[in-house]
Amino acid sequence: MFTGLVADLGTVVSLERDADAGGLASGARLRIASQLAGELVSGDSIAVNGVCLTATRLEPGSFAADVIAETLGRSSLGGLEAGASVNLELPLRASDRLGGHVVLGHVDGQGQVTSFTPAGVLVLEVDPGLLRYVVEKGSVALDGVSLTVAAVDDHSLSVALIPETLKRTTFGATGVGRRINVEVDVLAKHVEKLVAA
Repeated sequence: MFTGLVADLGTVVSLERDADAGGLASGARLRIASQLAGELVSGDSIAVNGVCLTATRLEPGSFAADVIAETLGRSSLGGLEAGASVNLELPLRASDRLGGHVVLGHVDGQGQVTSFTPAGVLVLEVDPGLLRYVVEKGSVALDGVSLTVAAVDDHSLSVALIPETLKRTTFGATGVGRRINVEVDVLAKHVEKLVAA
């Protein structure tokens, strides 16, 4: 479990895709350079742009993680290239403050940036099937960052990013057209299922 508070901006060293195995969906190995690598042991969870991955093959200053085909298809990780910056967060400890909101690292889908104003208002087009779980002034995780929803309609949501968020996350380099991982509030999904029953 995570809070959506980014601890470091990592740098992608490589994304090596598996060879196609007889038509079966293949995955990839992602290597990231980060100061957080020294805090990891093999098997630890780490959120990469909001995707919970398992750290493997640790080296000084970097870690690798295997990414399955489902994750490559559902998230924006498959489009990463060497040199790209990624938001990183270590999992929440029981003694930590919950400064953001409950983030699982289980990406629900992607959205596409349709506008980003100089004032820091980011508008994202999102699948209407996900927007039913998003409410104004509620929480949403975008590329693993816990944000407050400023507005939502049938096709998009918007968030307002303060300078500190722009400095500490990949949003400082965001442009129109960028694909962003979206994780909606898990509590909303549970409520919907319970009410339907």
